[in-house]
Amino acid sequence: MSNALAALQEIVPPPDGPRRKDWTGIERALGTGLPADYKELVRVYGGSNWDDHLYVLEPGCPNAHYDLLAWAERQAEDLEDLWVHEERPAELEEDGTRVVPWAVTDNGECLYWLVRPGLDPDGWTVMVNEARGARWEHFPMSCTRFLAAALSGELRSDVLSSSFPLAVHEFRRLGPA
Repeated sequence: MSNALAALQEIVPPPDGPRRKDWTGIERALGTGLPADYKELVRVYGGSNWDDHLYVLEPGCPNAHYDLLAWAERQAEDLEDLWVHEERPAELEEDGTRVVPWAVTDNGECLYWLVRPGLDPDGWTVMVNEARGARWEHFPMSCTRFLAAALSGELRSDVLSSSFPLAVHEFRRLGPA
């Protein structure tokens, strides 16, 4: 278990019953491997809502609105269309660099992994894009570390809602819509 996941479990105790996934099939469908900390996050918490604001995407999520594979496909198309009219963030200028979504908010912000050519998925960092805007933030940490740091108040984002995190954390595992 990663230190970030252990910190997250201190903040929000995990629900009962792990979620099992066929990661080989998921990664094949996505066209890339995924970070080990994310796989562990999904195993322990599943697709989930944090503090009634942030939704961690899950491949094959019981609530289809938060399926990682569907979001990845949609976002790739939407961003390519967007970058015809807007400038790419500096972090995405290197050829072959892209982003893959791992979480969204109820306001429409999207949290991505920054995927660089030749970089192992465990080295991916977090990018946050504001809803309906061109502002991006980069956080040089894993998704699980980002979530734990955001919930603990250690990390503040200028893009995410100022009401996140809540003083008393709320958590729910996502089920059917």
